[in-house]
Amino acid sequence: MRIVIAGGHGKIARLLERHLADRGDTPVGLIRNPDQAPALRAAGATPVVCDLEHADVTDLAAHLDGADAVIFAAGAGPGSGVARKDTVDRGAAALLADAATHAGVHRYLLVSSMGVDKPPSPGTDDVWAAYLLAKRAAEDDLRARDLAWTVLRPGRLTDDDPTGHVTLTRHAGSGAISRADVALVLAALLDAPHTAGATLELVAGATPIADAVTAACT
Repeated sequence: MRIVIAGGHGKIARLLERHLADRGDTPVGLIRNPDQAPALRAAGATPVVCDLEHADVTDLAAHLDGADAVIFAAGAGPGSGVARKDTVDRGAAALLADAATHAGVHRYLLVSSMGVDKPPSPGTDDVWAAYLLAKRAAEDDLRARDLAWTVLRPGRLTDDDPTGHVTLTRHAGSGAISRADVALVLAALLDAPHTAGATLELVAGATPIADAVTAACT
């Protein structure tokens, strides 16, 4: 499969790219900074420079030509302000969906976040609150589209080694999950069309990933 990943230089994305390449897929990573291209090539991915905050839908759709699926794993990142939480975490996710529709790519995985179901609590840091609101808006936008979408909401992210065992369900409760296991779950979701239309929460657990994905929507 040819998989186009927005946010191709992110930690989860690079782990995913390596895993996809190792299993024989063709990962393509969208990046804003051309200096990041060598890191993507080292992960087995084809880098494509495309600034999602400034690209138009036609240009982005051209990069999706021939893709079997798209994954939105982008984010404004640490140090970004309120405005970029909206333009990246919401706006770029919507642009990718527009481009996927334009290019005829039906499968869309969105990496979101746990905690977006409730409004930010009083006193929440403005930037964090903007991040949660942007992620929720991206989810809502995607649900309204005629795409085979799946929303994945990981818990608190760590850089631990993968365990290959998770809890993946509609309501997982609070918890942590390694970025490496998130990447493995995303790859498994690509092979699981029955998860289309589902919003799934992900934390560490005792169930092998393949079994967890199979049972996720039953």
